[in-house]
Amino acid sequence: MADQVDVLVIGGGPAGCWAALTALEAGASVMLVEKGYVGTGGATASGNTTIIHTARGTAERRMSVEQRVRLGQGLADAEFIERVLDRTKENLDRLAGWGYPFPSYEDGRPYRGMLRGVDYLRFMRQRLIKGGAGLRDQSPADGLLVSDGVVSGATGYDRRTGERWKVRAGAVVIATGGCAFLSGALGTNNLTGDGYLIGAEVGAHLSGMEFSSQYGISPVNSGVTKGVVYFWATFSDASGRQLDVAGNRHGIARHLLDGPVYAILDKASPRLREGFRKGQPNIFVPFDRMGIDPFTQRFEVTMRHEGTVRGTGGLLAGDCGQTTVPGLYAVGDASSRERMSGAVSGGGGPNSSFAMATGSWAGEAASAFASGLGLRKHSRAAAPAHDGDRAANGDATHVIAAVKDRMQPLERGFFRDEASLTQSAATFEALWRDRSWRADGRAREAEALLATARWATAAALARRESRGLQRRTDFPDADARGPRSLRAGGIEAAWVSETPETERRLAS
Repeated sequence: MADQVDVLVIGGGPAGCWAALTALEAGASVMLVEKGYVGTGGATASGNTTIIHTARGTAERRMSVEQRVRLGQGLADAEFIERVLDRTKENLDRLAGWGYPFPSYEDGRPYRGMLRGVDYLRFMRQRLIKGGAGLRDQSPADGLLVSDGVVSGATGYDRRTGERWKVRAGAVVIATGGCAFLSGALGTNNLTGDGYLIGAEVGAHLSGMEFSSQYGISPVNSGVTKGVVYFWATFSDASGRQLDVAGNRHGIARHLLDGPVYAILDKASPRLREGFRKGQPNIFVPFDRMGIDPFTQRFEVTMRHEGTVRGTGGLLAGDCGQTTVPGLYAVGDASSRERMSGAVSGGGGPNSSFAMATGSWAGEAASAFASGLGLRKHSRAAAPAHDGDRAANGDATHVIAAVKDRMQPLERGFFRDEASLTQSAATFEALWRDRSWRADGRAREAEALLATARWATAAALARRESRGLQRRTDFPDADARGPRSLRAGGIEAAWVSETPETERRLAS
């Protein structure tokens, strides 16, 4: 017997928690299923995150919006950003009213531009439990249910017992986060593009997948990719020769192709050093464990692929989070952030604001959609979109290794060209057509990684220009035709199509 709810939310990060909470507040019955544990899984739970708390019409708001539009290279939408920041401010103020312990300025005024990830998500978990939401921890979803072309629930399994579960729902919200291709970036190893795959299996489109090549600077012996401290760093090569890169990722990546790169945070003042340690303590845990003072001693750095977790691509979603498939919504890192960040990374503050706003919009919209179905929402015949084809003794280890090998290296992921992308696409297609590996216990994650890599590679091949995170060494300039969005999708065959600017918004 399947569980029955009005709204099913898949993914327990900030966007998923806000979707579940606002659906509850709208009167819906809600279940949230999470691959890990709601409150500790995902990128936000691994550290502090900045967020944008500004009021419309203020100088601070104007600067925030203008910055995103300027950096977005023609793909960011100023009015959409305003809406995101309006809802973010509203929700941050609600958090304060509920008793969330925000930090304070030195003069005692509350500071709402920072959230301590684990505290934030634990607070949201408790709020959901008190509100009556059903929570399923350690319960990844592996497929959606469909009734006459409308999404009507999902299936999955309990990682602890292996038991299968099925939830019938009036509407489903995908909040599974992005994909960092198992690069080891902190908090991202459970972010393997699962939501993209199950969404595409029912016909949902994606966009911005070529803007997936975000890399974060990281100490070699750490997965922490918090980049703000490197604006106060001096970089050098193995011989100690200073490099003129000034924290620029492009320059650092170029030098890393030639050999080791080292950093020392010697440009930070004593006051700033103290602020870094208080505001971003997880940055310094690895240094402290190794007995290194990063402000006075050199340490080797690398660049870790953050993919669509810090990049832009994801499921194409409209103003209320609706995808191209009825009954299915996508929020946070699981959805495309082109209108928020354009062709570049949203980093911490814009991405966390986007997650909070889109999650709450989709929770409201999904609740209304489910309500509109009336008594039909659970009586409809529902069939799984995923065929479940499996071999008897499969092993997905080589698939995961191949995706990492083609996506992670700087010479293939950060810098791109026709030959390398074509080779990657051929590798991915051959693996996708091979069904023999799909019985492995990690096969569904491997499928999601591979599918995400296929769409990202196909979109990167189609965009024959350099713009933002799309760095084509064979097309170093921006296309003279101006900015445009690319949609992607497909299961049996990956496809990419150009989306005129006037068609970028889905109907509300």
